[in-house]
Amino acid sequence: MQIVSLPYSLNTPAAFAAIADLPTPVWLDSGRPLAEGGRYDIISADPINTLELSADIPEPFARLDDLLCELCPQDRDSQLPFCGGVIGYAGYELGVEGNHLPADMRPTDLPAGFFGLYTWAFIADHQLGNSYLVFHPACPQQQTRELVRRFEAIDWETTPTPGHFRLLTPFEHELSADDYRARIEQILEYIAAGDIYQANFTQRFRAPYNGDLLAAYLALRTQVAGPFSAYMALPQGALLSMSPERFIQADGASLRTEPIKGTAARQADKMADQRAAFSLQRSPKDRAENLMIVDLLRNDFSKLCRSGTVRVPNLFQLASFANVHHLVSVVTGELSEESVYSELLEACFPGGSITGAPKRRSMEVIRELESSPRGIYCGSIGYISSCGRADTNIAIRTFSANNGHLTCAAGGGIVADSDPASEHQECLAKVRLLLETTEQFLQ
Repeated sequence: MQIVSLPYSLNTPAAFAAIADLPTPVWLDSGRPLAEGGRYDIISADPINTLELSADIPEPFARLDDLLCELCPQDRDSQLPFCGGVIGYAGYELGVEGNHLPADMRPTDLPAGFFGLYTWAFIADHQLGNSYLVFHPACPQQQTRELVRRFEAIDWETTPTPGHFRLLTPFEHELSADDYRARIEQILEYIAAGDIYQANFTQRFRAPYNGDLLAAYLALRTQVAGPFSAYMALPQGALLSMSPERFIQADGASLRTEPIKGTAARQADKMADQRAAFSLQRSPKDRAENLMIVDLLRNDFSKLCRSGTVRVPNLFQLASFANVHHLVSVVTGELSEESVYSELLEACFPGGSITGAPKRRSMEVIRELESSPRGIYCGSIGYISSCGRADTNIAIRTFSANNGHLTCAAGGGIVADSDPASEHQECLAKVRLLLETTEQFLQ
């Protein structure tokens, strides 16, 4: 493994611009300095192999492990999150088989899953203030020299100028306010009947566009950056994620998931905003909603973790973002020696915070009541490194782009005391800044 030191800078857009012309570029973005909580930016491009997954493919996560095995394992270094490996996304529909449900073959903007096998990465460590290039031994020396040349030529004081982006019409809402509330009422009927305790219901927003999606991503990043953001250009389109939520992080056998459940809209007035945060932290409804998902994830972790290692070190912590406050909890565990990270993904996918409880039945309700498949939304974006580390997000606050259309979605967890009108307002609060920022590019 070869490591080349570079000047440390928060100007990670300049680092991505240096390789954006290469095939399948990807940026796992901490959102720094605009967001808190993320430590690393990881940028790469030009994978040596790719894996595209359809919604009906058997054992999709086992195929992900097969792709990773094409690179020889590397020793784990305490400061290196990634030293060559798999980067990409799994869409929500890839979790259907593992929950014993029939495949959802309705068309989505992007493939059900897409991963690249990358042999190098630019990494910015914002905790230690270091930046470097790391090259797996499988990376050809000619490519290594070319990448070093590109990064050493970066002017870190200059902001990159992306191409022109234009949104052609405002976003169309998939459901009217009345339709949204009516479907919440149906979920409440399922809860009252004892079918489920909670279901996460969502809707989609769609608009035509043309031009450079990186320009849209950089604009979104200035307004709603999240610590688990991502930009990835694909042969079929692109994904633009401003996610605030981690799915599963692995450091060898040590595992960590950080579910978000419970939301309050930010207020312009400082005192009103503090009251909203205070009320959220003490809301019985939001705490119960969060606790249900914590219990679900404890159960999911227990499927493959060593007995007695699953813990909940933090419960109902407040996390504040540009548009909303959230409640975040933490679940940890130790993966058994007989298991690998891809198996844990399969056991936990899709994340409990965006399905409900019990998971299988809530996914049936979601399929019945949502008007379209979710695709990348509520799936997961991230990496699995050949050094035994991995990290993934929950792909909320996320756009998919394909065939001249940009799509995003929002929703929320519905429990017994949910109010349909309030749930609709919460959905719009989550997506408001995303839509408003992008609609600034209207022609």
